Amino acid sequence: MSETLSAREIMEKLVSFPSVSDVSNLPLIEWVDDYLSGHGITVHRHYNETNEKAAVFAHVGPEIEGGIVLSGHTDVVPVEGQPWSSDPFEVVERDGKLYGRGVCDMKSFDALAIWALVEAHSAEVQRPLQIALSYDEEIGCTGAPPLIAAMDGKVPKASSVIVGEPSMMQAVTGHKGGTGFEVHVRGFEVHSSIMHTGVNAIMYGAKLIEWANEMNEENRAKVPSEIDAMFEPPWTTVHVGKIEGGTAHNITALDCRFALTFRVVPGESAEGWANRFREKVAEVEAEMQAVRPEAHIVLEEMFDVPGLVPEKDGEAEQIVRSLTGDNAPRVVSYGTEAGHFQNGGYSGVVCGPGNIEQAHQPDEFLTVAQFEAGEAFMRRLVDMLRG
Repeated sequence: MSETLSAREIMEKLVSFPSVSDVSNLPLIEWVDDYLSGHGITVHRHYNETNEKAAVFAHVGPEIEGGIVLSGHTDVVPVEGQPWSSDPFEVVERDGKLYGRGVCDMKSFDALAIWALVEAHSAEVQRPLQIALSYDEEIGCTGAPPLIAAMDGKVPKASSVIVGEPSMMQAVTGHKGGTGFEVHVRGFEVHSSIMHTGVNAIMYGAKLIEWANEMNEENRAKVPSEIDAMFEPPWTTVHVGKIEGGTAHNITALDCRFALTFRVVPGESAEGWANRFREKVAEVEAEMQAVRPEAHIVLEEMFDVPGLVPEKDGEAEQIVRSLTGDNAPRVVSYGTEAGHFQNGGYSGVVCGPGNIEQAHQPDEFLTVAQFEAGEAFMRRLVDMLRG
């Protein structure tokens, strides 16, 4: 039997692992596996294609369906270039706040979930509790679908999932979906004095960016559906946040690269928007190739995150509301893994400690009060599962 750690001690251990998305998370995963296994809990791992990263999931309670999943991700965003006041991979408490990379997004919830799983196992709960900790959430929730697929048949199918992204321990019942592309426009260089004989990748790329502006104006003018009206803003947004390319002011640009992303309201389809963009790309590419046949545009899909659609009388929502007393309708415009779970047949809700405004920031923090609220939530959850 392993030493039983407090939720705070587990959180401090998880934060100590620099599990940034561009490196392996295996040291963290191995620690979680060892800790839970030491308490007699069977742990399952699912590795990515290169075996450099893994997700973990586990089940306690009776071997029956209908349990509750506590879902979190193990990766964090980089700290390079950010002005931190202390070591980002060490939890430091100052003035009622806990500082460290991932304390808000979302290793505090991961720690609370691990703590609750051990408590539920010791309590011999009558309804199952599961945890599912993924990789690569921060680069587009790409680790969630294989994790959900791996759980199928390995553990009894749960009916509800609580995704612990920071929501101030309030029930979030819907969020936008998202998809995005890395765009590479390849032109043809000539001296700008004869620019009509070349293909300026930046200027043709600008046509795609202007299309994004046009779509935003078009979407803003729409009358939103009842569900879409809950969001701020209540329309699908198209965004370009970074662009690079060109060689000199007097040479038509050979290359232009930028990322174009969509945040899609539930009443619309991310796939539909992706197809509309592909059609515009084909139109612009045809214009380029009419000048120089070798010019082209390459699209690389960055991510595909389904939205979380508010459920009528959803079980997950009812569970969280019963444990928090929060009855206000609430949706967010950022994405989570909850949409993937919902597509996998789970009732889904987002509820976790902290404020999303602190996520990814230098000196990322979580208030002690929010951590304690999360711990109280988990105690009530375990009591509920006792029956």
